[in-house]
Amino acid sequence: MKKLNAKELGIGALAGLTAALLVYGATVQPLLFILFGALSALPILIVGLGWGNMAVIAAVVVAGVVGTIAQSVYFGLFVVLLALIPAWLSHLANLARPASELGGPDNLMAWYPLSDIMLHLCGLAAVVIIVAGAVMGYNADLVGQVVDLYVKAVNEQQPALPLDPIAIQKTKSLMLYAIPVAWGMIWVMMLLAAYYVATRIVAASSRNLRPREDIPSALRMNRNAIFVFLVAIVAIFFGGVLALIAASVLGAFGAGFIVSGFASLHYRTRGKDWRIPVLVICYLMSFLLTLPLIIVLVLGLYDIRKAISLTPNKNADTPKQDTKI
Repeated sequence: MKKLNAKELGIGALAGLTAALLVYGATVQPLLFILFGALSALPILIVGLGWGNMAVIAAVVVAGVVGTIAQSVYFGLFVVLLALIPAWLSHLANLARPASELGGPDNLMAWYPLSDIMLHLCGLAAVVIIVAGAVMGYNADLVGQVVDLYVKAVNEQQPALPLDPIAIQKTKSLMLYAIPVAWGMIWVMMLLAAYYVATRIVAASSRNLRPREDIPSALRMNRNAIFVFLVAIVAIFFGGVLALIAASVLGAFGAGFIVSGFASLHYRTRGKDWRIPVLVICYLMSFLLTLPLIIVLVLGLYDIRKAISLTPNKNADTPKQDTKI
């Protein structure tokens, strides 16, 4: 068992305090909940990627204690739930084993694939959205009240504008499932951005346990994610609570495939003279239109694989390399 280090525990405790305060700020400003929630993952990820499991355990414990003292036991448990996601991701990122166990060279170490980390990230993001929706009592009545408030505001601003009751009802039905899809997509994007920033910060400080990876070639979705994505598409047609759960899963995993599609696009256009303008156009069109985003999603569904990062053992002189399986 690794000997406890006071410095590591102190750094972990500081990260946990920071994470708890960010989550508390998210509850004070509900409109910034997703942003603050994702930012709360950043200190946990930095500690986990740079200082290891003991420091990240201290961070999770301190975050839960601070949340409990600041508000309530239930809030403390919620803070722990949010903190466990980056803690688990950092744990996976630091996993490595001899490449010979995978049929590779004896003098190299194989690190946990980024595609598998993405699978865990999307699944955990979907769980958070589902739990948060259950806690806040998300249902058709709540969405209906929000839409009614919006319609009332529009009537006050433009009393002469005719509003079709049938169209309003259809909007309520659409928003009921569109909101958890959007939440799932945004949460995955923010968590992935936090992971990326954390890896760069830790690498810049030379504290990184995991080698720096080439994101365009390494970031793909695990092939098992396709089955989860397809099941969610089917389940959403059943309606009810099952459809709401499926919508959260659909949004989270859909975001994973979209990110994978963009990474594949970056990789496929390397070395091309027209690369920069094409990428800029793709990003702009994806933000403005739905069809380009669907094309990127399909590309992410098509290009699934594992890219395992290999680094030399401590006593080896072989340079780092990447392999695909």
